Amino acid sequence: MKELLLIRHAKSNWSNALMDDFDRPLNERGNSDAPRMAKILGSKGVHVDAIISSTANRAFTTASYFAKELGIKKINIMALDKLYHAPAHVYYDILEDLNDDFKTIAIFAHNPGITDFVNSLSETTIDNMPTCGIFAVKIQIKNWGEFRDAEKNFWFFESPKMQ
Repeated sequence: MKELLLIRHAKSNWSNALMDDFDRPLNERGNSDAPRMAKILGSKGVHVDAIISSTANRAFTTASYFAKELGIKKINIMALDKLYHAPAHVYYDILEDLNDDFKTIAIFAHNPGITDFVNSLSETTIDNMPTCGIFAVKIQIKNWGEFRDAEKNFWFFESPKMQ
């Protein structure tokens, strides 16, 4: 069995209207929510083997907070340009190419694609993936290459506003 955590980046800073969207940093709330949500994930006993993140500043910074809290080595953090505002089908492609040694993967990305992808996984759906929200599923596979057609079961959902 494999496990997948989908995490939307934490709240970003919009104070500089001229800043490119890709480069926007986290705001104060984002910088407090990300480590707090990482601690919550750790308290659930979830062992994340690898992180895959959009290369956008706000997503990669969020992923870095989680990596630090969960003790994930830099070699197991992958930054992918194609996750920046990726549609749902890109997530499937990424997952199907993963190393089968990884049991639990966390992906950090953006709306609207992350919400669309989350809603394609199980009977449990959400209207809008909140910033720093975590949506988790368990997948009945041995190999990531089987992901697309595999049975996926809702595991849990957490968000900063639930805490």
